[in-house]
Amino acid sequence: MTAALLGALAAAVPFVNGFVLLLLTKTLVFGILAMSVDLLIGYTGLASMGQAAYLAVGAYLAAILSVRYGIGLGCDFFWVLAGGLVLGAALAMGFGLLALRAAGVYFLMITLALGMVVWGLAYRWNSLTGGDNGINLPGWPVCGVAFRDPVADYYLVFALFVAVLAGLFILVRSPFGLTLLGIRESETRMRILGYNTWLHKYLVFVIAGACGGMAGVLWAQVNQIVSPQDALLTNSVDALLMVILGGSRTLVGAVIGAAIVLFVREYFSTFVTWWLYVLGAVYILTIYYMPEGILGAVLRLGRRRRAGGVGGLPAAASASPRNPE
Repeated sequence: MTAALLGALAAAVPFVNGFVLLLLTKTLVFGILAMSVDLLIGYTGLASMGQAAYLAVGAYLAAILSVRYGIGLGCDFFWVLAGGLVLGAALAMGFGLLALRAAGVYFLMITLALGMVVWGLAYRWNSLTGGDNGINLPGWPVCGVAFRDPVADYYLVFALFVAVLAGLFILVRSPFGLTLLGIRESETRMRILGYNTWLHKYLVFVIAGACGGMAGVLWAQVNQIVSPQDALLTNSVDALLMVILGGSRTLVGAVIGAAIVLFVREYFSTFVTWWLYVLGAVYILTIYYMPEGILGAVLRLGRRRRAGGVGGLPAAASASPRNPE
């Protein structure tokens, strides 16, 4: 499933126009943010509402360095990308010390409040962030090839997306990732078994923040403008809904959810004014009929088909009878 999706994304470029290509690029960037949310809520059971804060700090880092200091306009863009990852992780390290003192809805409210603090700074710190006017970027960096070409931009983002997906895929299937699943199911039991559950949650919180910071650098380049809107609660809510829509604890499902949300919002909205009703209906139908998400439902259907028969026979015919008489 994952290989098929990545193959489709890699081969889609010759068959789409410039607008759809831009939407695909945005989908991959927001998909990185959504996967960081899936890492928290899907694998660890931490419902965070502050991921937009890491997106914003990464975006502002890229904008400030490129506009004011001329950094990130060439091959040094990759250093800015690494800086966004480090800055997101550093912010998450501070936020995690506060947020992880609580659990459940209290954790959610603390992350929401911390995210709004970042929005307040972006809105009020005019000398650094430009306030409500934001910062306009000078364009994509040029390093060997002209990344200002939309196709080159897309493949750059695609390559970084695949790298993040592969890293998170390895992480969630490692002993550390299995411990996170244990914490999600029963933190008390894992603590009794001797695991330092707080440290595991703190580390995954920092990793999710790093992914968010990296996504922010790319988000700034794709949009070519950074403003306090990037730190709004709505972006955190969107990332959470993308995970629910595509399927939590799947990683790739978060990208599917991001594609649906962005295409309905930015493509379908160009044709009708009632696109919000369409998006709301999609959410409701998914929650009612596919509570595990779209990809989760597809995977469940595949498991049922594989378990439905042995040697080509239906399950009822191949199963041993309980009463031979």
